[in-house]
Amino acid sequence: MGSSAELAALSEVTDDDVFRAFGSYGEARADFKVRASDLGARLHSYHHPEFPDLSTDIAVLGPENTSAVLFVVSGTHGIEGHAGSAIQRKYMHQFADANIGVVLVHALNPYGFEYDRRVNEDNVDINRNFQTFTDLPANVEYRELHDLLVPLDWSGPEHERAQQKLITALSEHGLEWIQTAITRGQHEYTDGLFFGGMTPTWSNETLRQIVREHVAGARHVGYIDLHTGLGDRAAGETIFRGGDDSDAFARAVTWYGSEVTSSDDKTSSSTPIEGNSARAVIGELSDDVLITAITLEFGTQDGATVLAALQGDNWFALEGRRGDARYEEVRGKMFDAFAPSDVEWREKVLQRGGQVLEQACAGLRMAAGIDSAVRAG
Repeated sequence: MGSSAELAALSEVTDDDVFRAFGSYGEARADFKVRASDLGARLHSYHHPEFPDLSTDIAVLGPENTSAVLFVVSGTHGIEGHAGSAIQRKYMHQFADANIGVVLVHALNPYGFEYDRRVNEDNVDINRNFQTFTDLPANVEYRELHDLLVPLDWSGPEHERAQQKLITALSEHGLEWIQTAITRGQHEYTDGLFFGGMTPTWSNETLRQIVREHVAGARHVGYIDLHTGLGDRAAGETIFRGGDDSDAFARAVTWYGSEVTSSDDKTSSSTPIEGNSARAVIGELSDDVLITAITLEFGTQDGATVLAALQGDNWFALEGRRGDARYEEVRGKMFDAFAPSDVEWREKVLQRGGQVLEQACAGLRMAAGIDSAVRAG
């Protein structure tokens, strides 16, 4: 992975081709490192302790010891890193001469990216893992649904029975209740969906280390976590995630416009989630740092279809079932749900991604009183 010949070939990929050519975690990683190296970025790799060929890589651009830092993460949810990586790579060159600091985190969950799963090697949803672990929140509602979400079989009577019970639960409780119960996160069922883990994951600890080493000195921080699979198709919803100061939401609206949404006031396609990455970033920064954190979310399919893909991926991953002939169909549905192949979706993702990066840079410069805009394009 990442030989000199591979790197030389990948360095010829143009910006217009980058998303069409992403292909795999290995190709994306190699291209990320080539582009960063060509720009003179400060590169750092954090190797996975169990999988030495997998790593989270970061590129640090712009001046050192700057008061303003843009912090952009891809691959928190593994397979979603295909889109996030493409955005980072396409616009990386725009930050080479920026007058703000830029920290690009590539593949926070490299296992999920490599194996095209949303979770890590222990079935942990990284974006539900940023907890204190001293008093883990209970998700009583999920208990009612677990056996339906993880049926005894993926086809036949057991599967059909579970699906019918899910439909009944939906009619009894409503969509918001179901979505919240499933997606909020749970720490009880290790084989379940949206499992937040029982201890901090390697990705959790790595993100915190990156913040301490490369972000903590800034006074103004713009945080963007890149995701797919929720909301209107390719829309690029800006979902507010923090900070903690009273002006944080207003600041996000100033930066990104009135379309900024919030799970807390139910304007977002996302219901409130526990243990998301923004909380970790905020927690590692001092109280006087002004952070403006968002999730940039690109929708793909309707929620029921995405959920079915997650159920299938989870079921076939249990007890080594991925060798089952039925798994290939499920794998295709995972790509449809989180990394669609159609060019129109990809082009819209890139266009919207560049727009939001430009807005973040402008907002940071304004907040920090820095001149000379650098445009993404």
